[in-house]
Amino acid sequence: MKELKLYYMEGCPFCKKVRKFIEKNPELKVEELDIADEKNHKDLLEIGGQDQVPMLTIDGKPMYESGDIVKFLKDQLA
Repeated sequence: MKELKLYYMEGCPFCKKVRKFIEKNPELKVEELDIADEKNHKDLLEIGGQDQVPMLTIDGKPMYESGDIVKFLKDQLA
């Protein structure tokens, strides 16, 4: 099983899209990290080099774009 972490920001519609998908599929084990927390925001910048959410890390490697993230997560369910 891959280690999955989602960096998100409250109020971001693209983050809501991904988080809603995760909520509807509880078998997905995704740690959700709000970038309002200074440590999480720092990690977001260090890992991906961009101040952009949502960012999903897959075993520490960043993925951006809500559509790509949802597609990846759907593939994990297959």
